[in-house]
Amino acid sequence: MHALMAFAMALMAWTHGDDLPTTVPLLVFLSAAVWFVAGAVRTAEHRRANAYHALMMLAMAWMYAVMTDGLPPAPVEVAGIGGQHGPPMPGMRMSGMHMPIVDTTPDTAGTSPLITGLNWLLTIGSAVAGAWWISELLARRHAKPPASGRAQLAIATQALMAAGMAIMFAAMM
Repeated sequence: MHALMAFAMALMAWTHGDDLPTTVPLLVFLSAAVWFVAGAVRTAEHRRANAYHALMMLAMAWMYAVMTDGLPPAPVEVAGIGGQHGPPMPGMRMSGMHMPIVDTTPDTAGTSPLITGLNWLLTIGSAVAGAWWISELLARRHAKPPASGRAQLAIATQALMAAGMAIMFAAMM
């Protein structure tokens, strides 16, 4: 799943990534989340790890859901009274001026505050997870006996994936 997540995030960051269909990856990551939740419920041995992986899969599905533009946008006010941006200046009458309204709002201006808030939460959560994985890696390297090279690689992979998620969520804002 990590390789699939890394590949999916690379496609998202690609210039033509917006042109690719998003429904199939969204369903794949939702299915993976359900699978990890089932694993967390079924066995206590790896419950925390499965719950973490389920959250990561849901976060990936969220990225694809936001990319589809299927979520409702927030209303954007483009122009004020008479086509003027902002409130009129005192003493200034420009009723004779007819200027075209140009939307200069950034691409994220129409994004719902709920979406932006969740993206911030996921950015911070992913960054915290990345920091935790790095601290776990350092602790295991200095443990007596130190963790195997394979275990250290697995932890480093988790740290990199969490950092990648944080970067991708930050880029979505």
